[in-house]
Amino acid sequence: MSSYLFYLLVVAAGASVAFQQVLISNLRIQIGSAWWAAVASYLVGLLFTLIVAAIAPGPKLAEVLPRSGDWLPWMGGIFGAIFLAITIMMVPKLGAATTISLIIVGQMMLSLIMDHFGLFGLPIQPISLLKLAGAGLLIAGVALIRA
Repeated sequence: MSSYLFYLLVVAAGASVAFQQVLISNLRIQIGSAWWAAVASYLVGLLFTLIVAAIAPGPKLAEVLPRSGDWLPWMGGIFGAIFLAITIMMVPKLGAATTISLIIVGQMMLSLIMDHFGLFGLPIQPISLLKLAGAGLLIAGVALIRA
């Protein structure tokens, strides 16, 4: 039963991405700048996560700051900013459904490659014909949504 709850939570996370993109695209139109809309989004998100991190159980800020190790995991925010800026600009042009479905296609394609080669410490999960068929159906879904 718990795996169904996990699936539901992930679907809710996906829905929140669509909602986020529409809200930030509207903010872009309101203030006239995709970049400042992205900054506002990240600032609000930062404040929210700071509050949650401060009250949640687990390590505190001083315990998680990098002392050594790999720098690449700390760069994830760059890709978030790229994602956010592109979607802010594309939602008004392509619509929310097309933009989000294309995002999902991009996520699926790179995820299949990363799983297949075990990149960045992921366990190797080879690409199969069934997985490729699923990716193909996602692409077909984008075409149907766009029609």
